[in-house]
Amino acid sequence: MALNFESKAFENDGVIPKKYGYKHGNISPPLKINEIPENTISLVLIMDDPDAMGAVGKIWVHWVVWNIDPKNSIFEENSIPVDSMEGKTDFGEIGYGGPAPPDKEHTYIFKLYALDQKLDIPKGSTKKEIESVMKNHILSETILKGRYAP
Repeated sequence: MALNFESKAFENDGVIPKKYGYKHGNISPPLKINEIPENTISLVLIMDDPDAMGAVGKIWVHWVVWNIDPKNSIFEENSIPVDSMEGKTDFGEIGYGGPAPPDKEHTYIFKLYALDQKLDIPKGSTKKEIESVMKNHILSETILKGRYAP
């Protein structure tokens, strides 16, 4: 058994429905986290677009959520688990920023991390800040991929 998660909106490596796109509703997809390691204190979710490197010259950050309680690990559509914190995306906004490929179909990576502690960082922190703080506290990690075209 290993940490994993899924969405009832799309299969792993499947097509993300349009309504979850930045320009088509921008609502976050439902997610369910499974097989959480027993000694997990909190979870972190980072969604980014590595295909943006070719289009905009950087991996584009779409969503960062941390201090997710392992006992409350279901993301309902367009919401985050209670007491979780959201950070700043590369859209310059706090919260979910859906897929918005400028050129062609991109693959979006939802990365999930199980940590041995909660993160003591303020709302609006960036992916870089979160990755720096959680660096030596990762117990397990997994990914979920989705594809989206303009």
